[in-house]
Amino acid sequence: MTRRGMYMYGSFLRPGPQGQVSGGLGLSTSHGTSTFAVPTDVITEPVHEEVIDGVRVTFMLAPGTEAPSEMLFYLPDFKALGSAEDVTHTMHNLYTLRGAKTRDAKAWSHYVRLAMELFPDVEIIFAQHHWPTWGNDKILKLMSDQADLYKYLHDQTLRLANKGLTPVEIADQIEVPDAIGKQWYNRGYYGSLSHNVKAIYTFYLDWFDGVPAHLNPHPPVENGKRYVEAVGGPDALLTKGKQAFDDGDYRWAAELVNHLVFADPSNQKARELLADTYEQLGYQAENGTWRNFYLVGAMELRHPLAPLPSNNPTGPAVVAVMPLEQMLDFWAVRLDGPKAADVDLSLRFVLSDTADNVLVTVRNGVLNYDMDKADASAALTLTLTRAVFNEVYLGTTSLTESIKAGTAKAVGDQSELETFISLLEDFDLWFDIVTP
Repeated sequence: MTRRGMYMYGSFLRPGPQGQVSGGLGLSTSHGTSTFAVPTDVITEPVHEEVIDGVRVTFMLAPGTEAPSEMLFYLPDFKALGSAEDVTHTMHNLYTLRGAKTRDAKAWSHYVRLAMELFPDVEIIFAQHHWPTWGNDKILKLMSDQADLYKYLHDQTLRLANKGLTPVEIADQIEVPDAIGKQWYNRGYYGSLSHNVKAIYTFYLDWFDGVPAHLNPHPPVENGKRYVEAVGGPDALLTKGKQAFDDGDYRWAAELVNHLVFADPSNQKARELLADTYEQLGYQAENGTWRNFYLVGAMELRHPLAPLPSNNPTGPAVVAVMPLEQMLDFWAVRLDGPKAADVDLSLRFVLSDTADNVLVTVRNGVLNYDMDKADASAALTLTLTRAVFNEVYLGTTSLTESIKAGTAKAVGDQSELETFISLLEDFDLWFDIVTP
């Protein structure tokens, strides 16, 4: 997600008319250090009032909208509504191009309307990324129009899906009525009608559009080789791609030439033509994130980026408060399944200062853990503090170094530890996107 976010937000584009204009939701993203403050109070009721520092605050949960745990809040004494990211000055993402779980358009519309019912006397509305709106009439129109926007996209996507149209066909066909579609705050500067419609289709029907030819296609490199051969070779495909480019059919040019780049990423003429095509698609895009994706793609086709220092979103402050289960889930993702297919091992981690006692097993290429089997045997037991475990997790130290330093105690077969460590993969942030 971080790597794709570089494309989505145009992290390495120079600001200007031929580079980054904005991220669609705002000018850019923060490059500071990620931290996390542990909540002192948790809101669990759908609507809940608190008095904080003498100020009355009414919280309204809106789960499944912009975030799984989205929450709006109202300051009744000031008639001010903090709308989180559910009411902003753009069409928001039902699916974000950096990658995330698809959001529920129907729920989004519902909760905006619920906020209108709960706080009808609102005089100021403000959100995290945009400017406030003042005046009850203007605010209620903004909220009503945005609720109708998400509901329209939802209902019409499903209407056309029920007529047998595929997500690409639906996205190319839907037009939002002018009454709501031409409002500034409903334009697709961040979310787009095209990828939001596809997201709604995916939310209900997932990735397969029902066309048998799309059920099991070749992967991009093998597909590319076959397309190049079918067209008559690299030169013939380049000629057709250049003709599509000259005709202004950039979508077709991009599809054609992308096959050649994936079939042969060393073909410089193909890379240059695809980069030119992406630039034109970017310049034509109303959507900020689409523009950035196209322009970063063009940049990396011409000048592949050398790995640069980047902010780790899972830094020490976040790991310090991360649930142990979540950390172990990520170890499970890091496990090289094929390499671990015939491995059978068990490790116990005892965190001396938190009383956590977890059994970790690797069998059949799968890492499982159990927090409730303190009496089950393990080939190796490691005793350490949560702080040392965090350092191991972040890679600032290793379990082997911790044992040698005396900050971790090992009882049992230490070869189990060496095997376990050898099965965990490190991920390269700088994987290729516009080339194979």
